[in-house]
Amino acid sequence: MAEMDTSSGGGHKKGPGVKKPKKLSTRVDLTPMVDLGFLLLTFFVFTTTMSTPKGMAMNEPKDDPENQLKVKNSGAMTLLLGKDDHVFYYFGELLPETISQQFKSSTFKEIREVIATKAKNTPIGDLMYIIKANKDATFKNAIDILDEMTISNVPPGHYAEVDITPTEEMLIQKTEEANPGGK
Repeated sequence: MAEMDTSSGGGHKKGPGVKKPKKLSTRVDLTPMVDLGFLLLTFFVFTTTMSTPKGMAMNEPKDDPENQLKVKNSGAMTLLLGKDDHVFYYFGELLPETISQQFKSSTFKEIREVIATKAKNTPIGDLMYIIKANKDATFKNAIDILDEMTISNVPPGHYAEVDITPTEEMLIQKTEEANPGGK
């Protein structure tokens, strides 16, 4: 039980049996706070190094025509992205006399097989996919075709995004006009 001093008398008494009042320390021990700070610092340093952003390796065309990457016609496949998730493609160089046989239409569901077949039948040193998007293609289409490259195990450096040519734009437009809403 706690006792309470009810004796009267003011002032300080000196003598035997009189206890000095206990002085309380005003010092605060910050050791646990320092430990916590070091634990938090260690945690944040560890988690920031673990969450490094990952990017996709892509070939970008060079502005200098003399230093551009040379691609064999036998190993090249050009993928043209159109509207409504349509993909148009051709192999090698697009020649005016063989446009009707070369220029083909597909969808994202079917293009994976075409990409995989091209990768199987072409030596890896010659393989190159050229991706071009027209003005009606969506950003989603561009990401989807890059995903198809990853799914088909096409090594980075064997595909590149390039600007579409006016001839290819015209071919896409003519094909879409001839087959509205379909392939």
